Amino acid sequence: MAHNNNVLLLDPSIGTSNVGDEIIMECALEELRSIIGDRFVYRLPTHVSSFHWYQVWRNSLAIQNYSNCKYKFVCGSNLLMKDMLTHYPQWNLNLWNCKPFAGSILLGVGASAGEKTNAYTRRLYNKFLNHNIAHSVRDQRSKEFLDSLGFKSINTGCVTMWKLTPEFCKTIPHGKASRVVFTLTAHNTPLESDQQMIDILKRNYKEVYFWVQGDKDREYISKFKNIDGIKIIPPTKQAYHELLSEPDLDYVGTRLHAGVYAMRHSKRAIIIVIDERAREINKSNNLVCMERDAIRTKLESLINSEFATEIRMPRAEIEAWKAQFKA
Repeated sequence: MAHNNNVLLLDPSIGTSNVGDEIIMECALEELRSIIGDRFVYRLPTHVSSFHWYQVWRNSLAIQNYSNCKYKFVCGSNLLMKDMLTHYPQWNLNLWNCKPFAGSILLGVGASAGEKTNAYTRRLYNKFLNHNIAHSVRDQRSKEFLDSLGFKSINTGCVTMWKLTPEFCKTIPHGKASRVVFTLTAHNTPLESDQQMIDILKRNYKEVYFWVQGDKDREYISKFKNIDGIKIIPPTKQAYHELLSEPDLDYVGTRLHAGVYAMRHSKRAIIIVIDERAREINKSNNLVCMERDAIRTKLESLINSEFATEIRMPRAEIEAWKAQFKA
C-alpha cells in the first residue's frame, strides 16, 4: 500500500507520570511545525500500549492508516532502552505490536541508563526504526548507541533546547533574582543533599516555590524539614508556564526539563545533575549545572554569583536533520 500524506507522532506525554514529557512534546510540535504543514496528524502514546497485538494481527483500518503515514516521528524523551526485555521499558513496544511503527524517525531521543544490549533489542529496533533517514538524538552517547546498531544519526541536542540560540540566551539575566522555583526528584527516603538544597534556597531567596513535576514529588517534599512558607505550584505545564511568565525568578533543581523550560522563559537556571540525561547533554551543550554531591559546597556561591547562560547548540546539525524533509 502506498504512503498517505499524514503524520504519526509517537507521544511520550500521554499517560505519563512526569509533566516534563509534556514540555518535550510542546517543543517537538513547535520544531515539527514546518515539516507537518497542513498534513493530518495522528498521535499515539509511547508510555502505554497503543493497541493490542490482536489488532495488529487483524490489520484493522486504523492501523493501516498509522502504518502508511508519510512520516512517523518519535518525539523525544529517554526512550532508547539498551535492553527492551526489561520489566519496565520506557516505551510499550515489542516484536508483536511494532509493525505499524516501521520506519519511525527519532527526534531528540536519548539512550537511557545501561551499557549492554542484546539480540532481541537489536532486532526490535531494526524492525521499526527508519533505515534511510538520519535520526535526531540528544547527545553523543545516544548517537554512539544508535550508530552501533547500524543506523544513521545526528547529534542535534535535546529538542527542548533548539530554541536556545546565542541571541536568545542574551535575554537570560546574569544576576540573582529575589525569588526561586525549584524541583526535586522523588526517592523512597529523603536525601540529605535535597535537604541541603532546600535550606540554601530558603536562606537566599525572599520567596520559594516548588513545582510538582512528577506524580510522587508532592509527597516527597512533605518529608523534609524547613518547608514552611514554600508555595506549591500544581503539577501542570500551564501552572508552571504562568509562574515562569512572571519577572524576577530563578530556577534551581534536579528536573532537567523544568530547568530548560525556565531558560525558554528567559529565566536563569541551575540544574542539579542526578543521572545520565543532564550529564551527557552538558558535555555538548554547556548547561549551568552541578552534581548533586556538590550542593553543600558550591550551590550557595553559584546562586549569588553572576553568570551568563551560554548554551551551545549544533545549529548546522539541526538544520541538516530538518533538511531531510524539505519537499
